[in-house]
Amino acid sequence: MAVEISARGEVLTAVLIGEIDHHSAFYIRKEIDSAIELNMPSLLILDFERVTFMDSSGIGLVMGRYKTIAKRCGEVHVVGAKPQIYKVMKLSGLERLVRLEKCS
Repeated sequence: MAVEISARGEVLTAVLIGEIDHHSAFYIRKEIDSAIELNMPSLLILDFERVTFMDSSGIGLVMGRYKTIAKRCGEVHVVGAKPQIYKVMKLSGLERLVRLEKCS
């Protein structure tokens, strides 16, 4: 699992690559949280297009970043989620907290 992070203005984008499970989620959280502290974004985009597998750790990853960004009155957008991952996120109720867009 890898994460590629880029910042432009008040937008921080994290492209997640590979599988998200308990072990990789810890690494991803640390990387994204460090970038949030450094860049203070008002919008966090989590790009799931290159995620091949996700367990419940992925839901926790998104919810935790939402709480961090919401403290700053910002927003989180999840983009590029494949149908299976999108379905899991939708069933979890994430769409009430973040903007959720599936892969086109």
